[in-house]
Amino acid sequence: MRIDLHAHSTASDGTDSPAGLVAAAAKAGLDVVAITDHDTTAGWAPAAEALPPGLTLVPGAELSTISVDPVTGRHISVHLLAYLFDPESPAVVAEQTRLRSERRWRLRVMAERMAADGLPVDPDEVMSLLPEDGSAGRPHLAQALVRAGVVSSVNEAFGSYLGNGSGYFVARQDTLVEDAIDMIAEAGGVTVIAHPFAYTRGATITVDVLAGLAAHGLTGVEVDHPNHDEETRVQLHGLAGELGLVRTGSSDYHGTNKTIDLGDETTDPLALEELVARSTGYQVVTR
Repeated sequence: MRIDLHAHSTASDGTDSPAGLVAAAAKAGLDVVAITDHDTTAGWAPAAEALPPGLTLVPGAELSTISVDPVTGRHISVHLLAYLFDPESPAVVAEQTRLRSERRWRLRVMAERMAADGLPVDPDEVMSLLPEDGSAGRPHLAQALVRAGVVSSVNEAFGSYLGNGSGYFVARQDTLVEDAIDMIAEAGGVTVIAHPFAYTRGATITVDVLAGLAAHGLTGVEVDHPNHDEETRVQLHGLAGELGLVRTGSSDYHGTNKTIDLGDETTDPLALEELVARSTGYQVVTR
């Protein structure tokens, strides 16, 4: 079986519609794909409705969370994949609604800063093109820069204008990762830390923090990811075994916003079985 547990649609910052995502997964030869848009479950229903025969859909989301460094007090961004939770859980609905509002506010402020500096970006236009019930992200602003001819690609936009060190960058008020783990567990779901040691993306959590999250109830860790080199994968594989964490692998597909294809990284079927067995909030969808 070929299983990819981390993919995004236009419900957040991917370029494939939810229906297009499952069609692309089938075309890529996947047996299982997870839809994990940022801070939203808006893509679940349309993806399920369009699911091709023979493909299994794992409904999920990628939650915007932070870890507070116990030594320095610094906030470290943590991407938390949540699977098979009850999407109508009041706590989940309230926090995802807050985070989507935070994301839209942040995107507008960044767009306004760019416009004030003379970049050919129209904040109103950027906001008008966002999916109505979806989740805003920096790739939406990157696409505006590409359309305006300021940059030639989304990657160039992040490298030149949208990265964490840029003067246009605006931070979000994300959920404490321990609170997010508790929230998803209470909603019957399971949680997996996405690309935890992707050092090229910025500051990451430490081994000690990962161990603490495992003790707190974290279910798994994304070992095989395009931003993990071989040494990091070996390290995470060993740590997962020591900490009792389920090991996953995923492409982190965003359509044309990234150069990664569906199925470039995959998850062992036994790992998926373990995630499903530990969840009670929602079921996988099959045709």
